[in-house]
Amino acid sequence: MLHPHARALLDLIAERGVPPTHTLTPAEARAIYRDRRSFTQPEPPLVGELRELQADGPHGPIPLRLYRPLGSAPGEALPALVYYHGGGWVIGDLDTHDTLCRELANHSGCAVVSVDYRLAPEHRFPAAVDDSIAALAWVHREAATLGIDASRIAVGGDSAGGNLAAVVAIAARDAGTLPLAYQLLIYPATDQHRTAPSHQSNGQGYLLTTDTMAYFTGHYIPEPAVYADWRASPLLHTDLSGLPPALVLTAGYDPLRDEGLAYAQRLTDAGNRASHLCFERQIHGFILMGKVLDEANTAVQLCAAALRHALRN
Repeated sequence: MLHPHARALLDLIAERGVPPTHTLTPAEARAIYRDRRSFTQPEPPLVGELRELQADGPHGPIPLRLYRPLGSAPGEALPALVYYHGGGWVIGDLDTHDTLCRELANHSGCAVVSVDYRLAPEHRFPAAVDDSIAALAWVHREAATLGIDASRIAVGGDSAGGNLAAVVAIAARDAGTLPLAYQLLIYPATDQHRTAPSHQSNGQGYLLTTDTMAYFTGHYIPEPAVYADWRASPLLHTDLSGLPPALVLTAGYDPLRDEGLAYAQRLTDAGNRASHLCFERQIHGFILMGKVLDEANTAVQLCAAALRHALRN
């Protein structure tokens, strides 16, 4: 059964006449996504330190934002989460996920580096992948300067960002020079074909719709023949062995639910340590909505605890 708070949120969105994302231009969709923060996200908590940075990217600088948790010593080399925001590879930025990154830093005791990768349709696949890999490589190179322990780095993200985090983990394994300690995959998109049963059962009425998914994918990867590329669909990679431990978090009323579960299963079958947790009563995107969804705050705490256990113990 859908959580009553999620039901109330969906009803409010309908009452306010918020236009579906797939009917908007990318610029309009980005503006509405940013504006939604004011009534769905908690107030951003204070952190120990916040720095605006730039990583060297394949096609120019990549904006980053570094968060250090409250209580961390100035010179302490902290474990770190390199975080990729969600938004269908089309919307979202450092600010839309600022509160979440602050919460994860404070509750986990880890530094968080949020990555502002290039967005589609201005920059189509694989631009976001290239930027995401380059950002991780830069964090590894600059770890000492950033106050980060290069032996305790995780990647993570939500939705499209979960897709990128999974892809980066595979690329890092293959490179052999970017060791990772953990993956935090929050309702990740893992197969661009979108054929899992949950795309049918949850494709209408729960915020992220079939039409919106098609809109995002169409802007990011216009050529369906590319869907099979593992950098677009990590679930389809033929070898998922040798990857860092992972937490895969899904939502019961999310079109992406089944492909997240399938990816967790593939990771386990390949001999990796992978845990899967489904918030059965929640919708896609819920972890950003702690102002109106109590279970969002629970999810943040669980993710932070998983990071703390993996990186600080």
